[in-house]
Amino acid sequence: MGKTIIKDKLNRPLHDLRISVIDRCNFRCQYCMPAEQFGPDFQFLPRSALLTYEEIDRLAKIFVRLGVEKIRLTGGEPLLRRDLPILISRLSNIEGLLDLALTTNGVLLPKLADKLKEAGLKRVNISLDTLDDELFGEINGRGIGTGPVLEGIHAAKQAGLGIKINMVVKKGLNHSEIIPMAEYCKTHGLELRYIEYMDVGSTNGWKMDDVVTKKQIYDILKDHFELEPVGPAYFGEVAKLYRYKDTEVNVGFITSVSESFCSSCTRARLSANGQIYTCLFNGNGHDVRNFMRNGATDEQIEERITAIWNGRDDRYSDERTAETNRKRKKIEMSYIGG
Repeated sequence: MGKTIIKDKLNRPLHDLRISVIDRCNFRCQYCMPAEQFGPDFQFLPRSALLTYEEIDRLAKIFVRLGVEKIRLTGGEPLLRRDLPILISRLSNIEGLLDLALTTNGVLLPKLADKLKEAGLKRVNISLDTLDDELFGEINGRGIGTGPVLEGIHAAKQAGLGIKINMVVKKGLNHSEIIPMAEYCKTHGLELRYIEYMDVGSTNGWKMDDVVTKKQIYDILKDHFELEPVGPAYFGEVAKLYRYKDTEVNVGFITSVSESFCSSCTRARLSANGQIYTCLFNGNGHDVRNFMRNGATDEQIEERITAIWNGRDDRYSDERTAETNRKRKKIEMSYIGG
């Protein structure tokens, strides 16, 4: 069966799929799973509610037939899902899939990086918001220092995986780490992505005043480094990229608060419990798990996904105000990933 390109109401094609494989994490990061909300008694999804690897593989094949070329596995912390290399091996063999990546906090990479690479994973996005051990322990909610993450970065590099480092910048918390992180990543040849603090979910207490914008970060960087703009590699690339002059090392910005990219968003999300979300900030999911488990054929699932995407008109970042942030129902990051 050939590939079909589907487009939404705003003529945006479906090219990119994020799949959350688990809703649990070994951190209690204050950005998306604050400890006061996700404490030891928090009830995560039962195993029966999670999509099986067979179900994920089946849905991924259908999504690829509908135009998806890039898949990234997320969580929670996806490396907590048992036997994850088995799933990666299945996905990496899907005809027409061009890129397979994974977002992780990196702690389990020393044990798994080689297996992930052998299974067909191409790259990892590793979350690291500071190099300061005390601050990092505060952010992750577990008092864990940066050592395990830095070991994970080294393991990923040794395994031959592509690496990008994600740093969420929050005013008054870690904005003083903008330069130390840039220096570390430039020295080690790592692409750093500065991510504006976003209003994902409803538990992180987001306020606009806490946002450090791309312009503010760039102004700090340009006092220390000479940067050259880099054009997007493909339609729908969300990062605004620059390169340190006279190097091959890029630095990027994810600007969904200050410079929205709704007009070119080509991304769908599949939650750990089998709900399709057409926007990171949309709390209204579309069930495919039960539809599939109730006997739907591949053709029927394909028609359902097509109808969901064709009806999509999400523009939350374009329309964001204090009022919309307060009123709009949003899915928690632990279910949908980044």
